[in-house]
Amino acid sequence: MFKSRLLPLLSSVLLFASFSQAQTATGETLMLDLPRASQHAVVSQRIGITDITINYHRPLANGRQVWGKLVPYGQVWRAGANENTSVTFTDPVTIEGQNLDKGTYGLHMIPGQDQWTVIFSKNASAWGSFTYKQDEDALRVNVKPQAAELHDALTYDFDDVKPDSAVVTMRWEKVAVPFKVHVNVNEIVTASLHRQMHGLNQYYWEGWDDAAQYFLVNKINLDEALKDEDLSIQAEERYDNLMNKSKILEAMGRKQDAEAFRTQALDKANALQLYIYGRQLQGDKKQDEALAIYKSNAKKYPDYWTSHLGLARVYSAQGDFDNAVKELKMSMTGAPEANKNALDGYVKRLQAKEDINR
Repeated sequence: MFKSRLLPLLSSVLLFASFSQAQTATGETLMLDLPRASQHAVVSQRIGITDITINYHRPLANGRQVWGKLVPYGQVWRAGANENTSVTFTDPVTIEGQNLDKGTYGLHMIPGQDQWTVIFSKNASAWGSFTYKQDEDALRVNVKPQAAELHDALTYDFDDVKPDSAVVTMRWEKVAVPFKVHVNVNEIVTASLHRQMHGLNQYYWEGWDDAAQYFLVNKINLDEALKDEDLSIQAEERYDNLMNKSKILEAMGRKQDAEAFRTQALDKANALQLYIYGRQLQGDKKQDEALAIYKSNAKKYPDYWTSHLGLARVYSAQGDFDNAVKELKMSMTGAPEANKNALDGYVKRLQAKEDINR
């Protein structure tokens, strides 16, 4: 009787002992949180308002031949170590020109000497590629490997970052495997703005003004931009939204209407806003218009520091460096402390007979 009970007990103890000693290929047990030979890493990149995050583990080459030996050619590989390498897109993207919906995907690769296959699997919670199934693929793309400087630790980087794209590159040993991710930024931002403006933002001028300015800067949806700017003005009429409405109308070819709103905006502008507008005109190579703004600023706000700074620019443009220095010194008396070093630099340039507008 004792022997018949002892055998199942001993068997279960041995089974538990075997399970508790389960190890990864590099020798770590699976039971405790301990340092791993292939350390965990996370790398992210934002494109527009879309976040791309790669979660992976970093095996070391340690002098071993990786490609074609440690990692065989022609077989699905986990693109990292330990748990499934995963990649998350917070919005739809295109990978090498092919559409992929937002979500988290298991990232696998099939290495080859001349061509690699990059796989985005709907199963993102596997251990490596051991249970990979092709029928769970969301997307496959073929890319060309490139020669690279030695990377002992496997690394993912975001290269060639542009306003609407980036190249994700896996580097390990002396091989780099890139794939391009493109984001339809304007479409995604437009949809996001529509959602955001259904909330509290709709009651404040700033939100509508920011939305309109985004469309203006990116030269899209100008009709919508104009409607948004009208809603901004309706919430609170400001120099900012009146001037932006003027710019939208000008972009639409409605120059007479644009001039009317520009005049309204300038009537509302404070001394700092007028000076900044003058500098914008100078940046647009509209020197005469800028100097006229500086003069009108001095008449409207004669005692403000940016008015004196504007007059210094007027005198400097005329070659009257002595009066320009006098205006700058009056500007320094009222300027914030943070601006005084820059103003002092202007004084030195003027004393050296150098036009500060250049």
